[in-house]
Amino acid sequence: MLKERPPTQSALEFVCIDELVPQDHLLRKIDRVIDFSFLHELVQDYYCPNNGRPALDPTLMFKLLFIGYLYGIRSERQLIRDVQVNVAYRWFLGLSLTDKVPDASTLSANRIRRFKDSDIYQ
Repeated sequence: MLKERPPTQSALEFVCIDELVPQDHLLRKIDRVIDFSFLHELVQDYYCPNNGRPALDPTLMFKLLFIGYLYGIRSERQLIRDVQVNVAYRWFLGLSLTDKVPDASTLSANRIRRFKDSDIYQ
C-alpha cells in the first residue's frame, strides 16, 4: 500500500543556515580567506552619508557580482533568482532564509550608475 507524505510546507522548523552549508563548500573557503570589509573604505566617496534612501550595502553588492562571476551566471536577473533559492549563496551574502534578496534592477542601477567612470570593480 502506498503511503502519502503529509504536506510539510506549512510546518514550522528551526534551522541554522550555517548548518545547511557544507564545511568544504567553495564559498566557505573563500569566506575564510577574504575579508570583504575593505570595500566600505574603497567606495565611501560614491555614497552620500546623510542624504537619500539607504543604499544597497556595497559588500552585499560586490559579493553578489562575485558569485555571478565565480559560477558563470551572466544575467543579473538569473543571479538574483539563484540567490533566492541557494542556501550557500545566502550564507555567503549574510542573508537569512527569510531575508529579502535585492532586486536585479537595484543591482544593475548601482553597478551602472554609481560606479560609472570608476575602476572599482577591477
